[in-house]
Parts: sequence; structure tokens; C-alpha cells
Amino acid sequence: MHIDVNNAFLSWEAIYLLNNGYKYDIRNSYAVIGGDEEARKGIVLAKSNSAKKLGIKTAETLYQARKKCRVLRIYKPHFEFYGEMSNKLMNLIKKYTPDLEQASIDECYIDYTKVAYLYGDYMEFAKKLQLEIKETLGFTVNIGIANNKLCAKMASDFSKPFKIHTLFDNEIVDKMYPLPIEELFGIGKKTAPKLRSIGVNTIGDLANYDNEKLSLYFKNQAIKMIELAKGIDNSEVISEMVEAKGISHSTTLAKDLTKKSEVYEVLDKISEILGKEIRKMNKYAYVITTFVKNSDFVVRSHQIKLESPTNNTDTIFRVSKELLDDIWADEKIRLVGIRLNKLTDKRKEQLSIFEESNIKDKEEVLDKVIDKLKEKYGNNIIK
Repeated sequence: MHIDVNNAFLSWEAIYLLNNGYKYDIRNSYAVIGGDEEARKGIVLAKSNSAKKLGIKTAETLYQARKKCRVLRIYKPHFEFYGEMSNKLMNLIKKYTPDLEQASIDECYIDYTKVAYLYGDYMEFAKKLQLEIKETLGFTVNIGIANNKLCAKMASDFSKPFKIHTLFDNEIVDKMYPLPIEELFGIGKKTAPKLRSIGVNTIGDLANYDNEKLSLYFKNQAIKMIELAKGIDNSEVISEMVEAKGISHSTTLAKDLTKKSEVYEVLDKISEILGKEIRKMNKYAYVITTFVKNSDFVVRSHQIKLESPTNNTDTIFRVSKELLDDIWADEKIRLVGIRLNKLTDKRKEQLSIFEESNIKDKEEVLDKVIDKLKEKYGNNIIK
């Protein structure tokens, strides 16, 4: 299930104002959340339905919004309060399952399959959860239900507010294929016009496009794009409970990165940090996950389970790059991270005819020597 707060910033600001003496609910007025209009700074972060009907759009300047609505009320955001509301939402949902992955401040995924035996029919549970959130916290959510995270996310966006939608495997052709290509989760703003230029106007067009032809335009992204259009997604819900059994490191960037090569450089540094940390623990990881957050705060992740667990820096870096290639959506990246899960004390080898066990032994010894040199002389002593 994908659970998404309806118009989060505006809803939470409305609750903040009502808690602080406001006599009316700004959700029912011409209102936006933004910056300082008098200083001619800021953009529209969120808008009420009334403002939306007048053509006011998220991310346009407050000056542009004011031209469309003379009686528009602009409210400065209270991000600390929004964080509190987000935490309350996540904690409420965690009462029912620990298998929760927070995707952003106002949305999360849960793996309902593992707790279905406790709560029964998925639709009845979704209705109950939706109503409890509204009555307890004062705002509404959409819930998307599907066989995987991608389709659950797509389903929760179908129509709003306060709706529950399904997008199971047998519904993809009827419900998802007719949608405009821009609505496919994972297709960036720059990619959609390129797809339209080659005749790909709907999600169905992309799902049925020839892979070899698409590769001429999008290279190694082509296969992943077609899989997205077909509703294929094998990524798991990565919960806090799972993370406690592993280690991770992420970096929020000083500026957004737009080139894959730049993100590789960050992954290289993170691989060194995690490699050193896991070797200190005398552990090996079976699962490697790469995750990124874009400028719109959308989180993407992909993971792989290795045949043989590793604590080798080069292996962590190589795999993390391959995983990045799978989730790369030609967008601005603001956070990059790697997670190592399913840790074990023993290294088990699955050797091919081209590989000898002493190669792994030498790599491990080399890693530990480098770790000791860096501890003694500093991180820049050897690369």
C-alpha cells in the first residue's frame, strides 16, 4: 500500500492555524503556502482546491499567483510543525505494521501482505486506516493498493482526495496504459517530451515500444523505462526494522547533481565509508541498496541480493553504480545513499571457474591494510 497525504502542506498549515486561534479552515478558501510576498520572494508550495480552480500552480511565483487571484491569502510555512504531523502519521501506521518505508515527509509504503492474517481484507483495512487518520490527526490521505510499490504509488495518484484505488497486475492494461506518459512514476520532466517526440504519448505506447529502438534514444535506460510502463517493480519495502539489521550512509548534497558521473563520485566516497565500517564489525553484507532523493523529495531505491556476501569497498561501489543505473531518471539529485543489509559473520563463496578463493582473501587483506593506513595517517594517505 502507498499512503499519501492529500495536499499535505496546506492541510497541515490549516491545522496549525486552527490550533492557534484561527476561526476558519483555510482549506476552504483561496489560499496558498509560500514565502514572503512583500519581499517578492518565494513560490507556491501548496494551494487550496479553490486556488487550483483559478489556475494557480505549485512552483509558480507568488507574484504570478496573485495576478490570478486578487483575494488570495498567502501563508508562510511552518516546517517544524509539518515534521511533527508527519511523525504522528508514521507512528499511527506503525501500530499496525513495522514494515513501513517513509518515501517523503507526506508519504510512505507498507507491506500489508505480512500482516494481512491479522487484519483481514485489504480494502476494509485501508478504509479503517484512512478514517482513523482523518479522525485522529485531522487530515485525509489517499491509499493505493497493488502488487508492488510502483503500482501502489500510481494508484494513490488516480483521483483525490480521500480515495482508495487499486492497481493490481490484471488492472494495469485498463487503468494505467491509457494515462499520459507524464503520469508514469519514474519518468522525469525532461524525459517525457523526448518520448512524445518519438510517438510515445501514453504509458501503453511505452509498454509496447520496441526495446532496441528505444535504446537508440535512451541507451541503458530503455529496458527500465519499458518495465516501469508495464508495471514491473521488484523493489521491497525497506523498513526501519530491516535497517536495524544493517548499516547505511547517505549524503545530502550542497547543490543538486544532474550528471550520473557526479553521483558516481559520491557513491565512491560512501562505499569507502561503509566498507571501512562493516570491516570494523567483522561482518559481510548479502544485500546492497542504492537510494537517491530528487529535488522534489521523491525517493527512489533499488537493491540486489548477492550470491556471496561482501565487505569489499570495490564491490560495494561497483554494485551501487549498477543499481544507480537502474533508478536513474535524468533528474536533479539532492541526496545519495547506500544501505548494507542481511549481515553475516561468515563469508560464503560461490566460485565460478574464473575465480579463485585466494583473490577474495587478498582483497580482504588489502582493504584492512588500507583501513589501518588511513586510521594512522588520515583518509587522504592512499586511494
